[in-house]
Amino acid sequence: MQTERFQTTQSRTREIDEGLRQHMNNIYAKMTAGVLVTAIVAWVVGSSPLLLNLFLGGPQAYLVMFAPLAIIWFGFRPEKMKASQLMMAFFGVATVYGISFASIAVMVSADPTFGVAVAKAFFIATSMFAGLSVFGYTTKKDLSGMQTFLMMGIIGLVGASVMNIFFGSSMMANVIAGAGIVLFSGLTVWQTQAMKEMYSPSMPAEFASRMAWAAALNLYISFIAMFQYILHFMSQR
Repeated sequence: MQTERFQTTQSRTREIDEGLRQHMNNIYAKMTAGVLVTAIVAWVVGSSPLLLNLFLGGPQAYLVMFAPLAIIWFGFRPEKMKASQLMMAFFGVATVYGISFASIAVMVSADPTFGVAVAKAFFIATSMFAGLSVFGYTTKKDLSGMQTFLMMGIIGLVGASVMNIFFGSSMMANVIAGAGIVLFSGLTVWQTQAMKEMYSPSMPAEFASRMAWAAALNLYISFIAMFQYILHFMSQR
């Protein structure tokens, strides 16, 4: 009897582990697709003077800059929207970020040295993200207490970034970039642990898909933010 019970427990554990592995792989695949869409859109828009002027050639550039925040705050509701709607919102965010990054693509085409800085920043951000995700997945320490601190810090970071658009202070920009790397690194660790702990093999498929899109968006934003802030320092060299 005990042997059968032990075997049943082992089988159940294997099912949970496999389900969790598939769930996490699904999230990272979605996040990677978002990064790829951003890169493609940035290159396409940056390669077209017409599109570049259309999106970034005037005051509309500010609309492009703040559009991702608008979509996230007002158009991304995992608790209310279907998985298909969340998918469209996710790729909408990735597309708008790609338009915003078109100026980076233009600078890369014009200056190979800057292209090297972009490549280094992307490699560093990818390495950091991978290491932070592994830590968040494997650590036994409860990281839930980080959430409030990180959210407050990021709200302050957004406010400081908006203010610096008008002040144009290079010192303030460096402080914002440094704080951004720390905050989004912490957010990546916390998000990874939260994704793992929220998983349940008994979740309905639609709910699991909605949760996966929400998690993919969170990780995508953290990765993009780290890349931007690291690029800020790399481009100063």
